[in-house]
Amino acid sequence: MTTSLTLLRVLRDRDAGLYLTGLVVSGFGTSSLWLASGVWVKELTGSDGLAALCMLAMWAPTLAGPALGTLADRLPRRPLLIALNLGLAALLLTLFAVDSAARLWLLFTVLFLYGTAGVVHDAAESALVSSVVGPDLLGDFNGLRTAVTEGMKLVAPLTGAGLYTVYGGPAVACLDAATFVLAAGLCALLRVREQRPARSGEGWRRQTAQGVRHLWGHPVLRPLVRAGGTTMLLTALASTTVYAVVDRLGHSPAYTGVLYAAQGAGSVAAGLLAGPALRRLGGRRFAAAGIALTGAAVAARAVPWDPVALASAAAGGLGLPCVLIAALTAVQRETPGPLLGRVTATAHTLVFTPNLLGLAAGAGLVELAGPGLLLPLYGLALLLTALPLAQRAASASRTAARSPSDANPA
Repeated sequence: MTTSLTLLRVLRDRDAGLYLTGLVVSGFGTSSLWLASGVWVKELTGSDGLAALCMLAMWAPTLAGPALGTLADRLPRRPLLIALNLGLAALLLTLFAVDSAARLWLLFTVLFLYGTAGVVHDAAESALVSSVVGPDLLGDFNGLRTAVTEGMKLVAPLTGAGLYTVYGGPAVACLDAATFVLAAGLCALLRVREQRPARSGEGWRRQTAQGVRHLWGHPVLRPLVRAGGTTMLLTALASTTVYAVVDRLGHSPAYTGVLYAAQGAGSVAAGLLAGPALRRLGGRRFAAAGIALTGAAVAARAVPWDPVALASAAAGGLGLPCVLIAALTAVQRETPGPLLGRVTATAHTLVFTPNLLGLAAGAGLVELAGPGLLLPLYGLALLLTALPLAQRAASASRTAARSPSDANPA
């Protein structure tokens, strides 16, 4: 089945189309606020460090993902998503009070709560999607989700920056609030019947532990999530060399925008191709191919030549989402519905927390060695990360050939 036909199949599904529209709307607002908040802090304080803390405030709640995801399993998911969207819309309006550096604590508080709600939102959304979209279309849907999210990143930050320049930070917050209200309305239109979560009588800690045990004890999920976390760590390390790479190319720092645009275009392409590729290759092979492509792209980035730099940025954007899409799709397919919220949030924690560690470590390493040395090492490490997944996939194929009934699908 071609990519275009699969795309039409997903979009013809009323609920899947509503979901994707909601993702476009809310993703646009989030990406706009992401850039504008840093500019806002920089303008009020002149501090690069405080501006960087905006991203940290939004990402920090990911560390509590397993516990926050449990909330998505204890409440009906569609009402929870509607309440989160409306709550975030109201929360963002408090940013109209931020008019000086003395009130920046309010901005950081809002960003932290924004990130916290986002963890619960993603967990509940992943669980609800699995009941709305058929198992055969989950890979296609997750790929399209990646495509629209990355597509928003190409447009929304510029919109947010322009709106901030003309009208200031509160205007961007108002735009983001409006997108959440619209997303809540789209969610309310979904035709999905949910059973109220059964009360197990178990405490929050025990329920959270159940999700962690399911993920880490599952033979399909564990290798994919572990490879995803390792990949995010290594690509974060590599991303800290971007300004050194641009310097070697002889361009101004603004040239990083060109490389990010090429990377974003590659990620959009990855999202559109993901569904058919998952069906043809299976989860492990698809993830391994993407990691290997990312490793080759990272290593090639060490070559100080513009065409290679642009091609490697696009190739990296094409390869990186593969393991993330494969892991999320596997979580949705291999996890019972009552556990899906906390398992999804746990997977996000294990995959995305290494990104923070890589950014911190990479900032120090790039001061000690140049990209000509670091990038080939990071690329080699990524290739070694892909190897076990490829070997597992080959082993599973041989097992399936001997005894199809005993094979564990990727």
